Amino acid sequence: MNWVAVWQRNFFVWRKMALPALLGNLADPMIYMFGLGYGLGGLLPSLEGQPYVVFLSAGVICASTMNAASFESLYSAFARMHEQKTWEAILNTPLGLADILLGELVWAASKALLSGAAILLVIALMGLTRDSLALWVLPVIFLMGLAFAALGLVFTTLASSYGFFMYYFTLFVTPMTLISGVFFPVDQLPGWLSSLGAWLPLAHGVALARPLLQGHVPPDPLIHVAALIATAFIAWRLALALARRRLA
Repeated sequence: MNWVAVWQRNFFVWRKMALPALLGNLADPMIYMFGLGYGLGGLLPSLEGQPYVVFLSAGVICASTMNAASFESLYSAFARMHEQKTWEAILNTPLGLADILLGELVWAASKALLSGAAILLVIALMGLTRDSLALWVLPVIFLMGLAFAALGLVFTTLASSYGFFMYYFTLFVTPMTLISGVFFPVDQLPGWLSSLGAWLPLAHGVALARPLLQGHVPPDPLIHVAALIATAFIAWRLALALARRRLA
């Protein structure tokens, strides 16, 4: 449990600017909710038997969770590793590199959980979900946060500068957002592209969150949960190996 000290250290630093950070995480998804949900949604009669803004709400939660976990595990973690030398300072204590990586992983997932929970609250206040099953979206958010935080840490341990992260967002995050069912059903895509999107971690999160927000149990939930857990574990182990090589 040594990683808890790393989590606490990051929390104490973040606490000084918690409100502006939380408001910043809310701004972008709310723009999508109102701009696309009501703007574009006003041109659509319905989507899968529901208003478009209701369909979009689950995608916005999942995409925002991905972004929150990614930014924390990329830019913030890189600053602590490379610019501030925080990781090297911690290594002079009884803590090891595995403790640091695990603390960073859980901290990024915790921030994603806060961001996703705030968006879920706003969606509930807007009347877009009223079923108690929607509360099960919270563990889905945390699990997604772990998966994307682990993927972000892999790129952090490979990065030489902040500019390196543009490859991650341009070549991975943006295409995944478009083919994982965030903005429209994946069956609108060509068959091969739809099949590719179904393997991505964001698609697994959407497949869990959307039925829960609508008051239904997701089909094959264990498959999606297992995929997210496997992504988090494999990516974290890879990030740990890369970090050991980099900081050796």
